[in-house]
Amino acid sequence: MEKTVVAICYDFDKTLATNDMQAFSFIPNLGLTTEEFWDLCADFRKKEGVDNIISFLYVMIDECKKKGIKLTKEYLNSLGRDVKFFDGVTTWFKRLNQHADSLGIQLEHYIISSGNKEIIEGSSIAKEFKGIYGCEFLYNEEGEAFWPKVAINYTLKTQYLFRIVKGAIEDENKVNDRIEKKHVEFRNLIYIGDGLTDVPCMTLVKEKGGYAISVYPTNKKEGSIKLLQDNRVNYACKSDFGSNSQLEKLVKLILESISIKEKLFDKENSQQIK
Repeated sequence: MEKTVVAICYDFDKTLATNDMQAFSFIPNLGLTTEEFWDLCADFRKKEGVDNIISFLYVMIDECKKKGIKLTKEYLNSLGRDVKFFDGVTTWFKRLNQHADSLGIQLEHYIISSGNKEIIEGSSIAKEFKGIYGCEFLYNEEGEAFWPKVAINYTLKTQYLFRIVKGAIEDENKVNDRIEKKHVEFRNLIYIGDGLTDVPCMTLVKEKGGYAISVYPTNKKEGSIKLLQDNRVNYACKSDFGSNSQLEKLVKLILESISIKEKLFDKENSQQIK
């Protein structure tokens, strides 16, 4: 019997990682504070009227040139090693995969981030994902970044949900194709994010019958509770990915619910065919 595919899609910054990925070593290596770096991005955005994401990608290139830092893919990958994660993240995937397997579910994990894909790819958890979607640079003949290759803002993140649903992981041209069988149904999507920047994805997943979960660090739950009260998410949980945590219990229950619903759905379909 073919397994039911379930996809968990994650934001990265302040969802799995405890801070913005650039804050761990990229910004300190520039000799700037986090506030100074993002102020530079805001100033450039206001001056030139560019998108938020284009702004920070430009400032990354510009500041590295000023400081004599070679902004190569290898350099960005190396920064991934310094990323710190919330409790339990590094073992989360193995635990969830084992539980899904016991239910006859094929569980897949994806990152959909407005941060740097190259940094994520260098992190200790990169191997856990079937797909990592994030902003990328183009590199010149010397291997240095000179222009954005991919820029994913908060609303564009929703495009990648459709790519996952349709199985168009590498071919974006298939996103608008009519297909007979989806790779994963929207009702079997789980989206985990930390705040307002994830609202477009959360809203889309929830409206299409999937599950949207807002996570928050200790003592900073106001934003997540507001999303819950505004009916933009299904659940709000503390950013604790540890064994037997509230979040793990919730996601395991969702997986169990999906398993039961899909079995009933298959049974109803087979009876109708008869």
